[in-house]
Amino acid sequence: MRGYIVPVGGGEEKIRDRVILSRFVKICGGKRARIAVIPAASGKPNTGRRYEKLFEEIGVREATTLPFESGQDCDREDWLERLQRADGVFLTGGSQIRLSRILGGSPVSRILKERNAEGQHVAGTSAGAAFLSEQMIAFGEEGPTPRPSMVTLEPGLGLTRRVIIDQHFRQRDRLGRLLAAISYHPQAIGIGLDENTAAFIDPDDLIEVVGSGAMTVIDPTRIEYSPTDPAEGDDPLSFIGIRLHVLVDGGTFNLNTLEASRDGARRRE
Repeated sequence: MRGYIVPVGGGEEKIRDRVILSRFVKICGGKRARIAVIPAASGKPNTGRRYEKLFEEIGVREATTLPFESGQDCDREDWLERLQRADGVFLTGGSQIRLSRILGGSPVSRILKERNAEGQHVAGTSAGAAFLSEQMIAFGEEGPTPRPSMVTLEPGLGLTRRVIIDQHFRQRDRLGRLLAAISYHPQAIGIGLDENTAAFIDPDDLIEVVGSGAMTVIDPTRIEYSPTDPAEGDDPLSFIGIRLHVLVDGGTFNLNTLEASRDGARRRE
C-alpha cells in the first residue's frame, strides 16, 4: 500500500506547537521511526542538521541527513541504503529547480517513487512540496488574475499526478499562478497551501488539512469554459464553472469522489 504524500506550505512551526512535524513522525512510526532528511533544495550547510535536531526532539529512533548535492552523491550506495530503510523522508525548502536538477532522474528519485509505492511516507516543505507531484511549479509571478506567463512548469518527482501543488499560497498571493498551472493541466486538482499548513494525502487519496492556515482546492473537473491554448499570448485567462474550496485544520478533500468536508477528518493514526 502506498505511503502518505505530505506537501507542506512552508514556514511550519518549529519551536512551539510542531503539529505538522509531530503528525509526520506519528504516521512514520513514532519513537520507532527512521527519518531521512534531504536538504538538496536548500544549499545551506546547516539545514539538514536543523531538521535532524527537530525530529530528534519530537522523538524518533533515528534522524539522518542525506546531503545529496550532485549526481555523484546520488550514486553513493551507503546513502541510498539509508534512504531505502527510512520509514519517512523529509525534503526541505529552498529552490525547486535546484532540487530537480540534483535529484531528477537519479537513483534517489527512483528509490523515493518505489518506496513510496511500497509504504514509505514522503513529505516536503516549500520547494520540497512543489517537487512531490508529477507537474512541478518551478517559478512564477504573484497576483490573483491568471495569465499564461505567470507560471513555469517542470517535471517533478512524480509521486502523484492527481494534484499540482503551490506553497506560501496566501502569503505570496499565488491564486493566479495556480489557476494558470491548471489551465495547462486541467486533469489535475490544484492544491494551494498556506504557510504552517500541510496536506496529508493518505493511501486512498483522501487529503486531510493539518496546521494553522488553509488549503485552497481548485477543482476543474466540472468546468464549463477554460482556455484551449493558454500558451498563446499573455492576456488574462477566463474560467467559468471552476470549483474552489478553502479548507482549514481537520477539513478533507477526496481526490476520488471530489467531495470536500470542513470537519471530515478521520481519527488520526
